[in-house]
Amino acid sequence: MPQDQVHPQANRDRLIVDQLLKGNPTEHHLVELARLHIRYKGFPGAREIQQDLKLLFQQWGLTEESLFAKTREIHSSGRAYSHLRQGEDVQDWS
Repeated sequence: MPQDQVHPQANRDRLIVDQLLKGNPTEHHLVELARLHIRYKGFPGAREIQQDLKLLFQQWGLTEESLFAKTREIHSSGRAYSHLRQGEDVQDWS
């Protein structure tokens, strides 16, 4: 059986997940959950992060489909990461 990999963003993402676990979902939290779900879905490692993302789906009463529907609306309205924009879009798709 192959050994689990360490994701290069795992330490930073762990901090984000810990913040998400502390409260009720805001639009920013939903966008972050979707981004991290995409990043870690099928990743061969980061099992604790993957488990906590599943827990967030359960706690917030979401499915992948409902989360993506909500975040598509947030993104299309330009509200996603608007707090980071200062003249240009800043996105982290790594």
